[in-house]
Amino acid sequence: MTPEQTRIDSQTLYANLADYWYEVDHFGGHGTSVCFTEDGIFHAGATPIVGRAAIEEFLVKRVSRGPRTSRHIITNFRVRFDGDDKAMTTCVLILHAADGTPPLPLTAPVGIFDLADRWVKNADGNWLVADRSFVPVFTQAATAAAAS
Repeated sequence: MTPEQTRIDSQTLYANLADYWYEVDHFGGHGTSVCFTEDGIFHAGATPIVGRAAIEEFLVKRVSRGPRTSRHIITNFRVRFDGDDKAMTTCVLILHAADGTPPLPLTAPVGIFDLADRWVKNADGNWLVADRSFVPVFTQAATAAAAS
């Protein structure tokens, strides 16, 4: 991969990630399952969600529970390529979220996570998530325990 293609693909991956979280934050994420491969894996909780259809079902269920406001803030983005069609990205994800509609009272983040995505470039040249993992670094429960 040329240095120019590395820059282009790095920016594309970052834009894909930012667009994904924008859709989740502003529209509940319905339809964002297309960002995953057909057999993509979304690690959200104890049991991985496997497959684009299951990921979409998870997102639809979340929206059906009622109004929720969230902001997924990503920073410290890094990418490592494995050839021309595979990449691993990592970033820090800071999550603010609460049930209801804005404006809502400002509170501490729900959590701070290390986010790792394994990407593959499909035949159309689009980058898709094959595996998305969240590793909790700081959580409200941990914060409360540290404060006591």
